[in-house]
Amino acid sequence: MSRLKDKYALITGATSGIGLETARQFLAEGAKVAITGRNAEALQEAGGLLGNEAILIQSDAGKLDDQRALAERLGHVWPRLDIAFLNAGDVTHRPLEDWDEQTYDNLMATNLKGPFFLLQVLLPLLANPASVILCGSVSARIGLPQSSAYAASKAGLLSLARTLSGEWIQRGIRVNGLSPGPTTTPALQKLGLKDEELDALAAEIRQLVPIGRMGTSLELAKAAVFLASDESSFVVGTELLVDGGVGNL
Repeated sequence: MSRLKDKYALITGATSGIGLETARQFLAEGAKVAITGRNAEALQEAGGLLGNEAILIQSDAGKLDDQRALAERLGHVWPRLDIAFLNAGDVTHRPLEDWDEQTYDNLMATNLKGPFFLLQVLLPLLANPASVILCGSVSARIGLPQSSAYAASKAGLLSLARTLSGEWIQRGIRVNGLSPGPTTTPALQKLGLKDEELDALAAEIRQLVPIGRMGTSLELAKAAVFLASDESSFVVGTELLVDGGVGNL
């Protein structure tokens, strides 16, 4: 398959789950791919799973110096950037009364501030045409308990997809949001919850899904391929929900 043939694609937060599967699908569709991750060991493991075909860049999505270094690295190795899928995220969930300023700041840095400034430094590299995909969440549309800060950060990111579309459309850059619903990924283990709290939340999440099951990383990756490809050339400033009906039914 060659839906992304000869395109240069960046995927942040791609050491597991949706990001890793999207990297796999982008490569299968002919793209040249660079992935990022905070953890060097996890990044190397992901590279091995991708057959050592991807460029591996250690980068913390919440640190602005890392965003500048990432853009500089890509500018040295690639002539342009056709696709950017900003997928890295902090998925911390907790009751409002348990939040502290540092945890809140860390989440917002990773989910909103970091992506904002990464897009700023990537702009000179983005081709005409180019596709930017921001990973939102159906949580921005519903009232899931313990998701207050996370949902707020994703709502901000999805708003950014709309506003930057208006700002960049004359440059040929399409910006869209891709919002997963409940998806089976390792991120569920990173919510900062105790085992019994995680089990209760997972059961509550499953009850939210009209289709009756959780989604898969492959289903989200296939949606990302569509938004990255020329097949979605008339899709601009919107949010693609891949959520089993959670946000609308």
